[in-house]
Amino acid sequence: MPLTKEVKCSIDESVLCWFATVSKGGLPNVSPKEMFIHHDDKLLIANIASPVSAKNVEENPAVCVSFIHIFKQKGFKLTGMARIVEKSDNEYHALEERLYSLGGRSFEIKSIFEVSITKISPIIAPSYWVFPETTEESQIDQARKSYGL
Repeated sequence: MPLTKEVKCSIDESVLCWFATVSKGGLPNVSPKEMFIHHDDKLLIANIASPVSAKNVEENPAVCVSFIHIFKQKGFKLTGMARIVEKSDNEYHALEERLYSLGGRSFEIKSIFEVSITKISPIIAPSYWVFPETTEESQIDQARKSYGL
């Protein structure tokens, strides 16, 4: 499923995503990650220190990636299927370079999660629908006050 301009903009505005996986036995796992758009329908996520996520993807490739703009309190939940791109795979080094462009080379990338998106759902703070007069600007102002900024 192609990522819309709105989703791409939201990804660019978000600092981290939450990468959710589930083991063969049904045990969920979620961990914070940085993500990179790959083509128009995939995400790349570096596996730096995520042995549980990697094991879960091997056992069950169904995943969920969610992210929000912390002040706007809007974002998206992307569900899809993940595969692990290993260092021995032909495309690994080209993909690795794209990920290193995000945060530098301070950490070794052990493998790469490539997520093919199958469904996109918005995440919107309840204040937007409980108080219809809420705008992104008013939500940002309220969040700044709440966080003491």
